[in-house]
Amino acid sequence: MKKKHVHEQQARLPQGHDCTEQDHSPSSGNQGSDVDGDGEASPFPSTEEASQQQQPPGVDLPEGAIVEILSRVPYRSLCRFKCVSKPWLALCSDPTVRKRSLQTLSGFFFKDHGRFNFRNLSGKGPPLVDPSLRFWRGIYDCFSVEQCCSSLLLCKCLQSRHQEDECDYVVCNPMTGQWTVLPPIGWLDEEDGAMVYFEPIRDIFLGFDAAAPSRFVVFVPLTNCFCEFTEVAIYSSETGRWTKVQSEWGYKTILVGNSECVFLNGTMHLATHYALVVTVDMEGKAWREIEMPEHSPDTNQLASIGKSQGRLYAWQIEDDHDCQLYVWVLEDYGGGNWTLKYTVNVPELFGRQPGQDDMSYKVFAIHPDCDLIFLTDEEEMAVSYDMENQKVNATCTFSQELEDVLPYVPCFAEWASDAH
Repeated sequence: MKKKHVHEQQARLPQGHDCTEQDHSPSSGNQGSDVDGDGEASPFPSTEEASQQQQPPGVDLPEGAIVEILSRVPYRSLCRFKCVSKPWLALCSDPTVRKRSLQTLSGFFFKDHGRFNFRNLSGKGPPLVDPSLRFWRGIYDCFSVEQCCSSLLLCKCLQSRHQEDECDYVVCNPMTGQWTVLPPIGWLDEEDGAMVYFEPIRDIFLGFDAAAPSRFVVFVPLTNCFCEFTEVAIYSSETGRWTKVQSEWGYKTILVGNSECVFLNGTMHLATHYALVVTVDMEGKAWREIEMPEHSPDTNQLASIGKSQGRLYAWQIEDDHDCQLYVWVLEDYGGGNWTLKYTVNVPELFGRQPGQDDMSYKVFAIHPDCDLIFLTDEEEMAVSYDMENQKVNATCTFSQELEDVLPYVPCFAEWASDAH
């Protein structure tokens, strides 16, 4: 292998991206403009040095730390780096760097009049993602999306819409078109060695972290007819197999359902009907119960959970009085102590007077990279609210039939498995 020479010059990177905006990453052929940096010393490598080397862009990319660092830079910032110089353009256009660069929230999957759709976060342009998932057309007659975890979808697929009892659970990446069919949940019986299969599946939870894009996990509580369970099946894409583990949560743990789950730092967090968040790691070795915020204003209504900036969030809208939104963050994760971070009057975000409307408000997403939440009145419109700067933006108009809104963060890295 040819040795790459790296000049010892400190690289000064431009500042980070605005999380309320999103540049869509093309699948190939990224281009950028050339800027001759006047006034400031050029970041590594300098244009003059590159000219002396007379290397074509993208051929002799430096290996090691600089590539690893750029792979962890948000994509919007990576696009800005291309404008520094021709060597930076070549460096940031390297497919290895581009595919691994971290993305941010790009839009939402949703169901509109029973049809799966996608809307860009900007509200403009054609959908970044084809919601019809054409890559398995001809194999499955129809599908429903059970979950979206960051960049991956977990779908229930039917080869024939007339045979609903015969289905596959499929995990796919809409950006790369890769997908893999989960095997039936089964294991060898300890007594006679025969295969034992579990069905039907009541709740199923997908775990994926874009920082480790080559793997994902799926959790299925082995629930009985009373929605109780003592065991959990865990699927690992690395092994391609299910393992059955004994649950260490309380016996009466009843989960809210597929929508109330958060995969954070390699751990699945699930909301329950008893004001608890239960957690389990990817190997099924670390189990925990975290109490929901103590001073919740409405004890008859469950708080929802989400993740942002690497932390677990919870929120609740009090419907009884002036429709206040309360947002907590689990700053003390080890101690399980929640901090009330924001209180907002929801009708005012929609330009209405408190107590003078009968709308039903709902938070349907929180931005993964900043204090931005998305709310809807479930009838007319949706807004985004910057809690830190107290700014409101109308996101889009929603119909009454819109449901199951799923925030989506694209990932261009490909799996190293035997996926399609």
